[in-house]
Amino acid sequence: MKFWRIFIITFLSTLYFVLCPGFVHAQSEFSVDSVVTYNFQDSGKTLVTHNTTLENNFSTLYATTYGLSLENIDAENIQASDDKGNALKVDIQKDSGLTKINITFPDAVVGKGAQRHFSITYESSGFAVKTGEVWEVSVPRLGENSSFRNYTVNLVVPPSFGAEAYVSPKPKSVTLIGSSKNYTFTKESLLQTGVTAGFGQFQVFTFTLSYHLENPLSAISQTQIALPPDTAYQKIYFSNVDPRPDNMQVDQDGNWLATYKLEPRQRIDVTASGSVQIFSSFRQFPKPTDEVLSQNLKESQYWQVNDPNIKALALSLKTPKAIYDYVVKTLKYDFSRVQPNVQRMGAKLALQNPDQAICMEFTDTFIAIARAAGIPAREINGYAYADNPAIQPLSLVADVLHSWPEYYDSDKGVWIPIDPTWGSTTGGEDYFNKLDLRHFAFVIHGVDSVKPYPPGSYKLGSNPQKDVYVSFGKLPEGRISQPSITLINKKSIPFFDTIFSLRISNPGPTALYSLTPLVYFDDKLESKGLIDVLLPYSNYDFQAKVPFSILGKNTPDTVSIRVSGSSLEIPTNKNQVVVSSLLILFAGFFVVLIGTFIWIRRITFKGISAKIASAYARFTRKTSQNKNSPRN
Repeated sequence: MKFWRIFIITFLSTLYFVLCPGFVHAQSEFSVDSVVTYNFQDSGKTLVTHNTTLENNFSTLYATTYGLSLENIDAENIQASDDKGNALKVDIQKDSGLTKINITFPDAVVGKGAQRHFSITYESSGFAVKTGEVWEVSVPRLGENSSFRNYTVNLVVPPSFGAEAYVSPKPKSVTLIGSSKNYTFTKESLLQTGVTAGFGQFQVFTFTLSYHLENPLSAISQTQIALPPDTAYQKIYFSNVDPRPDNMQVDQDGNWLATYKLEPRQRIDVTASGSVQIFSSFRQFPKPTDEVLSQNLKESQYWQVNDPNIKALALSLKTPKAIYDYVVKTLKYDFSRVQPNVQRMGAKLALQNPDQAICMEFTDTFIAIARAAGIPAREINGYAYADNPAIQPLSLVADVLHSWPEYYDSDKGVWIPIDPTWGSTTGGEDYFNKLDLRHFAFVIHGVDSVKPYPPGSYKLGSNPQKDVYVSFGKLPEGRISQPSITLINKKSIPFFDTIFSLRISNPGPTALYSLTPLVYFDDKLESKGLIDVLLPYSNYDFQAKVPFSILGKNTPDTVSIRVSGSSLEIPTNKNQVVVSSLLILFAGFFVVLIGTFIWIRRITFKGISAKIASAYARFTRKTSQNKNSPRN
């Protein structure tokens, strides 16, 4: 969008020049320097000031008027003044989104090199907009036909906007003006693109996703769906998943796979709702293993790493930035192909048909070249919010999502998201050095270029309904997951160790990382475990073994399990252990005693048998006499 256009009408100041044309163009007769300051208020309203200097390039010409055109800018309270603070006459014309500001100068500034200093100010609410939790700033680029000798833009951002999330292009300098930050940009950077910036630590979207599952078999089967996962740049908060999965697990790429068991011929609809917090910079997150990184260098159906042309490009480009720039400049976005069920080309075919690309081709091409260059790369499939209706994901109407690549930065130890598609469709905005806060990952494709399928793909029937809903939101009040500990089973056999089967469960809403289950025998730490990640609605099962000991010497009174603020205390019934021990001791003592008697021959087995038989006979006779005796 062209932002500035200057019209300078000059009049002749001597009789000689009355015979000549009555006006000349500013770029040949005048030099124009301008410093434009956008002073953002806490409310988002912006006070814009154009401090301009006109310098005469001829001794006999001077400017009597100055014109400024604002395209698609709703300017209010327009004023102008000279360098002494005197008001200048302003004529304003508005027509079809164009505002023309014409200033008349009351005096003449004559002489070659003579300068006139003046300023134009106006207010507008269109340069800063708060979307969700983020203030987004957008300043249009400088027109290609502009005649400025020098042109500088200052963005003065108040602390209430929050921390810088991204700024593009890179400012020449960043300074403090009181408590506000001043970002300075020069003419060279503004000719290519306008300024886009975001302020705030994070953005929040709310989502509702539907998955339609069916078991066509006559036997019970299991199936998995991919729910939005945590990444280094996003954190998921589930408010509900209905019905709850039997369990959840993380695959090699970091996808969250929810498992469901379906009865024969059963159909179910799963609805997952919640919020996602998207961060302006990466956070501490589990790093991929060397095995996973090696998987993200391999060829696949759409990433033809071994193609000669792709290998040649990788050899010449070498770095992620060079590959990104090449893809942005080479491929052209084909808006006619943005439709459901479009055929995916893959990198090789995209390079052969560069004018027919959509987001998949931009992504596949980057990944293939990066992998061929030895740089681990993968695809993200998800939702990306755009103000431009032409490049908005069709998830707004038809569940067609957006895709973008990530490459692995070994120095930072993190997957870095970039978006060459938007780098192309926005006319050169930088989506390499800093991705905005509008990209929400649904699934990750690294080991496999197709699976798992993203939300919106699980449909049944010939006329499926819309299944993906995403909008700006706020963080939920309940954001802390508190694990629960339950006793599943207790296996106790007399005179053997007692085994407790235990389960740690995560009821949601978030994943839990680096949990350390502690097992205490009374107040003494017996064992310490490690759970790398416990997803929402998932379980971790383990066992605690309590040793059997004589008289309960080494048996605790209680077993305590503690993890992340939760605890479970289980009594061991030590008294039973003591009784069992006494019985063992008594039985052992009796056996030893009998054995001793036998050994010293004071008693034999024959004698013992005779005594038992004699005692039994006496008992029998006595019982018989009692039965035959008369009763009164």
